Amino acid sequence: MPTEFDADQIILRAGDPANGFYLIETGIVALEGGLNDREPVVIDTVCAGEPPGWSWLFSPYLWQFDARATESCTAICLSGIMLRQHRDEDLTLSHELFKRMSEVMVRRLQAARGKLISENRSGERAID
Repeated sequence: MPTEFDADQIILRAGDPANGFYLIETGIVALEGGLNDREPVVIDTVCAGEPPGWSWLFSPYLWQFDARATESCTAICLSGIMLRQHRDEDLTLSHELFKRMSEVMVRRLQAARGKLISENRSGERAID
């Protein structure tokens, strides 16, 4: 199903059921996380051709972060429930989903690691 999001519109909210697989077609989406009493931190950004998340693929099927359109976006939304059913019935599809999602996970983990190292270095400089 084609979907559209306005700038600053929340696409995914942490803790909500992850029932859809979104693939961004145009625009940029910020993945955000944080504590209730603090300003959200941008974890990563998602551009055209990328999925904002994979929580629809793994139990407990809840979003682990917020995703917010930073500009007007278009996306394709597929039913995560139906994809999981097909994944369980088709080993080739299962392999492709896990392979592609693993690539996204590794890239995001590396980006998060880089951000943590950068922030740690910034904090150390401020103390010196």
